[in-house]
Amino acid sequence: MGKNQHVVPKGDKWAIKGAGNEHYTRIVDTQEQAISIAREIAKNQKSELVIHRKNGTIRDKDSFGNDPYPPKDTKF
Repeated sequence: MGKNQHVVPKGDKWAIKGAGNEHYTRIVDTQEQAISIAREIAKNQKSELVIHRKNGTIRDKDSFGNDPYPPKDTKF
């Protein structure tokens, strides 16, 4: 499993940063662009995508690896 990918604010832009990395992977103009790029990286690395708000709090997460707590199969 690779490093989790974080989409974080960087001034008036948005950045993608691998967990624990000192440098940003990429800096783009919009959060939407950053999410798209980070999602592909997370899929390739079978890791988690963590999306932050402008204030730094976590807005959303998406897992592309082996989920230790997968949803139960429910029948309706």
